[in-house]
Amino acid sequence: QLQLVESGGGLVQPGGSLRLSCAASGFQVDAYAIGWFRQAPGKEREGILCISSSGGSTNYADSVKGRFTISRDNAKNTVYLQMNSLKPEDTAIYYCATSLRSYCARVYNYWGQGTQVTVSS
Repeated sequence: QLQLVESGGGLVQPGGSLRLSCAASGFQVDAYAIGWFRQAPGKEREGILCISSSGGSTNYADSVKGRFTISRDNAKNTVYLQMNSLKPEDTAIYYCATSLRSYCARVYNYWGQGTQVTVSS
């Protein structure tokens, strides 16, 4: 069965950086599109970035343009979210997900458990 496990979250000061990992099992990360999402308290889940099976990226959130980057290490079967210049508004639980499609679809059906990112001084 497929699994997605996020890690790398934690407490970071404003302006700092974190790299989140999404480790996949049960499938190869270059077989399907993988997306990163986040959910802040009291707010709906927000799409951030997606990487397609071919390696192209799709941005879902204007608020992270120029600060966040999605990447993939096929040998480690892991997708990453590099987050730079972090702001308190980035505080949220971050999730990775796949729709089991090669392209970055609108709907994602398979989710990890999430990892908490807190940006505070």
